[in-house]
Amino acid sequence: MKSSTQYECTSCGAKVPQMLGRCPVCGEWGTIVEKAVEATPKGNLHRIAHTSQVQRVQEIEAQAETRIDMRCGELNRVLGGGLVPGSLVLLGGEPGIGKSTLALQVLMQLGQMRTLYASGEESARQLKLRAERLKGNPENLFILSETSLETILQQAKELRPEIVVIDSIQTIGTEAIESSIGSLSQVRECAARILEFAKSENIPFFIVGHITKEGSLAGPKVLEHIVDTVLQFEGDQHYMYRILRAQKNRFGSTSELGIFEMQQDGLREVSNPSELLLSTNHDGLSGIAIAAAVEGVRPLLIEVQALVSTAAYGTPQRSSTGFDGRRLNMLLAVLEKRVGFKLLQKDVFINIAGGLRVNDPAIDLPVLAAVLSSNMDVPLSPDTCLTGEVGLAGEIRPINRIDQRIQEAQKLGFKRIIIPAGQQYNNKGLTIEVVPVKKVADAFRLLFQ
Repeated sequence: MKSSTQYECTSCGAKVPQMLGRCPVCGEWGTIVEKAVEATPKGNLHRIAHTSQVQRVQEIEAQAETRIDMRCGELNRVLGGGLVPGSLVLLGGEPGIGKSTLALQVLMQLGQMRTLYASGEESARQLKLRAERLKGNPENLFILSETSLETILQQAKELRPEIVVIDSIQTIGTEAIESSIGSLSQVRECAARILEFAKSENIPFFIVGHITKEGSLAGPKVLEHIVDTVLQFEGDQHYMYRILRAQKNRFGSTSELGIFEMQQDGLREVSNPSELLLSTNHDGLSGIAIAAAVEGVRPLLIEVQALVSTAAYGTPQRSSTGFDGRRLNMLLAVLEKRVGFKLLQKDVFINIAGGLRVNDPAIDLPVLAAVLSSNMDVPLSPDTCLTGEVGLAGEIRPINRIDQRIQEAQKLGFKRIIIPAGQQYNNKGLTIEVVPVKKVADAFRLLFQ
């Protein structure tokens, strides 16, 4: 079996025919490295080509995937009902958000299952101190502080754990690649070898990944294509809530959402986040509206706060936390053009309480209601919540999952909910008053009459 030499950029992964000082693809200097590649023998190619046979779809035996119960309802929901044996899951998030805490805590909650936590970032003593702080049973949890992929896979083959966590993929290297640990070629090669080992040994792997300053997963984009599931752990470090989302899932839906609360002894599952996100001390305060939103498939009642004040400088400020700033500018233009409220010389600040970031367009109407309430200094009724997308013509457009929003508002004791007109919903067993409105002006007449 002959070996050949190729040249590859450690920054973008591009392959070039010869050694160059500058990569012709990404433009980086000094990133071209020499890489030895072993050629596949012809006999092996012939054998691989005849391994698989063409089959009819009806002839293939389909079996239901057995899943591992992770003893964590929020994580099971996001994974699609549990962890599939032999799968590869990538867990990403900002530094300090709690990725390692979540991974270690989940392993400690598995009880009698034999698990392995391999870390290239922390020593065994550091992991011991963290395990003592977290809740769980560490009896069958094994710790390995190692940066060599070959050593980790060898230990996993000898130990035969039921779940393996590697923290993180950017700190693990393989001897088959000469580039430095953390480079694109190292990350890609390590992920491919972990996937091959997971499938052949039928052992599920969690790999923790770093993210870039733009918020995307660090490393080549092929890393996300290699793994079976991509989980994003996000939240504000100054708040206690953390959200787990599935950006990719070959074994389940990507619309599920898991919510955790960060405490001193680890992460706690939040089964009913609406009660925690709503404060009860805003009676008589203006600029607060309750929105019936949906994140994934889970309904949430969140508190939208607005502050409108006279601009102290020549240019008024438009600032939002947890809400899209460009959409805020559009809604303010609709409020001025279609309703007639002038906010050109006033600062407008929007905040989603609890540190959440909501992308549901149904909170357009609550945002406008909170802005108008602060501008007029008139509080909204604490028994009323709103939901609806606002169009450029000032109309309130229909939204999805309206029945879940109404049921969540009724469960939390609200007496009235304002929804878009023409929206079909199930009114059986409802004790809450459902008020449909067509335009933003109609909703404001109801709120400020």
